[in-house]
Amino acid sequence: MDSSKTLPVTETSAPAGRFAAGADPAKREQIVDGAKRVFMQKGFDAASMNDITREAGVSKGTIYVYFDNKEDLFIAMVERERAAFLAALRTVLKDNENVETGLREFGIKFLEHLTDEKIVNAMRTVLGVRERMPDLCARFFRGPQNLRTVLKDFLTLHVEAGSLEIDDIELASGQFLDLASGSFFKFRLFGTMPEAPPREEIERVIRGAIHVFMAAYGQKKTNSPAE
Repeated sequence: MDSSKTLPVTETSAPAGRFAAGADPAKREQIVDGAKRVFMQKGFDAASMNDITREAGVSKGTIYVYFDNKEDLFIAMVERERAAFLAALRTVLKDNENVETGLREFGIKFLEHLTDEKIVNAMRTVLGVRERMPDLCARFFRGPQNLRTVLKDFLTLHVEAGSLEIDDIELASGQFLDLASGSFFKFRLFGTMPEAPPREEIERVIRGAIHVFMAAYGQKKTNSPAE
C-alpha cells in the first residue's frame, strides 16, 4: 500500500477550520435569506422546499441538514427578523434617558414596523394556517423575548428612578403597546387600509398614547402645604 496516499475525508468529519454539518452560521443565513425571498414572493402555502433550495443556491441534502421543513424555515426567518427589531428597539430606549422621549421613539418605530407590508403579510400568513398548524402560530406570537419584555425593562428603570409610578409593570407595558398600535394595525391586517399610514399620522397616534400613559403613570406632583 502506498503510504503517500491519504484517505478521503468522510462527510461526518470536520477538518480544521471548517464547521461540522449543520453548524455553519453563514450557510444557515444563506438558506434563511433564500427562504425569506421565496416566502415574500409566494406566501407560506405556495412555497416549497424545492423553491427555497433553488433560491438559496444549496443542495437539497444541505437544506435538510439545517432545517426539517418549511415551518422551521419560516420560524427561523421570523425569529431572525424579530431579534434584529428588538435589538433596534433596545438601542432606541437605551439612547433616550427621558421617559417621554424614549416612549416616543419606541412607539414610532413600533407602529411603523407593525404596519409595514412585509409584517402584515407575515401575520396574515400565520393566521391563515393557525387551525392546521397551531404550533406555528404559537411560536410566531410568543418568544423568550418580545416587545413587552423590552418595554418592561425600560419602564422598570424609570419606576426605580422615580419618574414613573407603576404598580403592575406587565399590565402597563401591554397598555402602552395597545395605545400605540391604535386602529392602524387592525385596518392594515384586514385590508381596509391598503397602505401604511403616513409618518405624521403615526406621530399623532404616539403623542396621544404618551399623553394617556403619562396621565396614568407619570410622577404625581404634590402641592406644597399652605404656610
